[in-house]
Amino acid sequence: MNVTPDQRARELFEATYGYAPLHVESAPGRVNLIGEHTDYNGGFVLPMALPQRTAAALAINQSRQVRSVSEQLPRAVASALDAPSGLRITFQDYLRAACLALAEKGQAVPGVDIAISSDVPIGSGLSSSAALVVATLRALRSALGLGYTDLGLAKIAHRAEHSFVGVPVGVMDPMACSLAVPNSALLLNTRSLEFENVAFPPELELAVIDSGQRHEHASGEYRARRAECEEAAAALGVSLLCELGEDAMERVDVAALSPKLRARVLHVLSENGRVAAAVDALRRADGERLGRLLAASHASLRDDFQVSTPEIDALVETATAVVGCLGARITGGGFGGSIVLLTRKGKAADVAREALEKSALRLAHLEPRVVVPLSSAESQA
Repeated sequence: MNVTPDQRARELFEATYGYAPLHVESAPGRVNLIGEHTDYNGGFVLPMALPQRTAAALAINQSRQVRSVSEQLPRAVASALDAPSGLRITFQDYLRAACLALAEKGQAVPGVDIAISSDVPIGSGLSSSAALVVATLRALRSALGLGYTDLGLAKIAHRAEHSFVGVPVGVMDPMACSLAVPNSALLLNTRSLEFENVAFPPELELAVIDSGQRHEHASGEYRARRAECEEAAAALGVSLLCELGEDAMERVDVAALSPKLRARVLHVLSENGRVAAAVDALRRADGERLGRLLAASHASLRDDFQVSTPEIDALVETATAVVGCLGARITGGGFGGSIVLLTRKGKAADVAREALEKSALRLAHLEPRVVVPLSSAESQA
């Protein structure tokens, strides 16, 4: 039987600091079913919680320092709460950012000892960083007796990652890691932050394959897509592209935009419409329609938004060709990461495994693996 992240974080804490943590909290990673690059454009998204989680074992240390350790970096590191981030973003920057975002809200953190354990793949488009920040904030909420709701913590987590770490992510990731529940998709309006849990039909099943191609949200290409969307919105006279509505390509003067910006707008508006259609398909348990929406989303992300890669395209094409796959697409910010695919109940593991086997030569330089469904050994944890 596997040991859970909560248990591993507790054991790592005790081995590192010589005493037991007072609080252990965790948060799941997420896979975005559909609604990609719509969150920072004021649109709708439809993420789901992963079974994999990140755990934070924590105690207050009164030192004005964050002393931290993780399974990947098993030697404890101490840094001042207000220390600037280095040239390379580390997991300690996310921990400090969580503390600083709380301090900005008027809740000073006197310093913490913290140990991190996680099953969420890093750099795979599955919100490992948001799970880390939300888990840390949950532990701080318990340690400091704070009254923040999960929605409130999600907002603080977004502020931590966006403003204090400096990674330009949208609000979807912390909202999903904080609010998503098992066996449901989180329908989130990223403008109003209204949300609803939509039941995932038991007749259907998802698989997630990590391609092994790592991405960086702080990379120039992700920032460039945000800047392009902002430029297009300004040219069209709106604050956020999704204020335009799905039919805007016929209504507004898109001729004023460059071909590249028109393509970006087309993706954002069509993807926003696909979220509503996907929710309807979920409620009707219409797997064929949902699969077609996933395929259309991938094509748009590949051709109009240009965030896919040849390796990801190969994996999606191979998965889609496997008998039993209803549809597949890249998930997450892009430029590597993971794909999500849809099957009938009980077929996801076999389809994902066959997709990996048939993609082996084209992904030989990577280390792809099935993340969901969990293997039988993992499921017993």
